[in-house]
Amino acid sequence: MHVRHFLPFALVLLAAPLPAQQRTAPFVIEQTGEGFATIDAAVTAVRDGTATILIAPGTYRDCTVQTGGDITFRARTPGTVIFDGGACEEKATFVLRGRRSTVDGIVFRRIRVPDGNGAGIRTEIGDLTVTNSTFLDSQEGILGGNPDGRQRIVIDRSTFAGLGQCDETTDCSHSVYLGNNGSITITRSRFERGTGGHYVKIRAPRIDITDSSFDDSRGNKTNYMIDLPEGATGVIARNTFVQGKAKENWTGFIVVGAEKHTFPARGLRIEDNDARLAPGMDKSPAFVADYTGDGVAVGANRLGPGVRKFETR
Repeated sequence: MHVRHFLPFALVLLAAPLPAQQRTAPFVIEQTGEGFATIDAAVTAVRDGTATILIAPGTYRDCTVQTGGDITFRARTPGTVIFDGGACEEKATFVLRGRRSTVDGIVFRRIRVPDGNGAGIRTEIGDLTVTNSTFLDSQEGILGGNPDGRQRIVIDRSTFAGLGQCDETTDCSHSVYLGNNGSITITRSRFERGTGGHYVKIRAPRIDITDSSFDDSRGNKTNYMIDLPEGATGVIARNTFVQGKAKENWTGFIVVGAEKHTFPARGLRIEDNDARLAPGMDKSPAFVADYTGDGVAVGANRLGPGVRKFETR
């Protein structure tokens, strides 16, 4: 008698070929395997749902607007996905106004728009997490926020280089410029080679900036390392700062309340940082300059020659 042998059902499933679109499309929705030729087509397909869009290695010149949902944009291999120059709505490569957005392992570069605020990411609505990503040689790295909302914005293990401008438009742009009524956290990130404006400018009641580096030694026409123009509470700790000599404004590393006093700064702790001047820098800036009079707590920091601890303005 002829005996027929059957593979276990699970093995049959494993042996089945993947759909052609999943094997070849650059943008694939992880949960369904559906593939798309453009990032915007993938985002549109998610609608108001929750999904992860996996992005194949490559250089892309398109952009997208997220109008709803909870979307994770993830490079299949971190650092190999490059969005080069694309800007939707003359704003940014990713314009985000869904419920929530996560950007993981993506490079954004060479983004410029007429109003001087061309960014890799423009966040307008919803919480945002950015991790393991890079922003290069653009007018802005990450811009936006919702002044009337309680967004939670987190930036972790990311690099910002060659960003900012004050020459192309009346108002400056910055490496990171964010505002909301919630919180903004920056951890384990690197800022370097700024080309104008501030490295980090935040209008929010609560900030945490820790374990990051600010290397202005090759900066040009830059201003402050951290600008909190309306005050803030929270912590700035365990960061390293090097201020270069080609400054537009050299007078302070961290400046609090320079424009108005919207948020209380009492309880803002600045401690365990290292701040130094690059070779050739012959000015004497304040490490912390405070306009609020709220009693900013400047703790023990390691300050190099020429860096003054604190100044009231």
